[in-house]
Amino acid sequence: MPAATRRVVVEFPTPLLNRAELVLTELAINRSELIRKAVERYLEALQQAKLEQELAEGYTANAAQDRSLCQEFAYVDDEII
Repeated sequence: MPAATRRVVVEFPTPLLNRAELVLTELAINRSELIRKAVERYLEALQQAKLEQELAEGYTANAAQDRSLCQEFAYVDDEII
């Protein structure tokens, strides 16, 4: 079943709208599809940035423990197999 849709009004500065109109003919899509795709990509980028920030915070929070583990097993690097 297709998702329900709602009509929204979006205001664009004229230069941006002109640029968008040029792309529409190149991509052979309509204005609504271009805007939907742009919003989807923007939201995905926001989600990715949030995930990367959370990962960075996790790495920072666990850095001391990770260093400690590395020091505990440093002798393994010196062992000859």
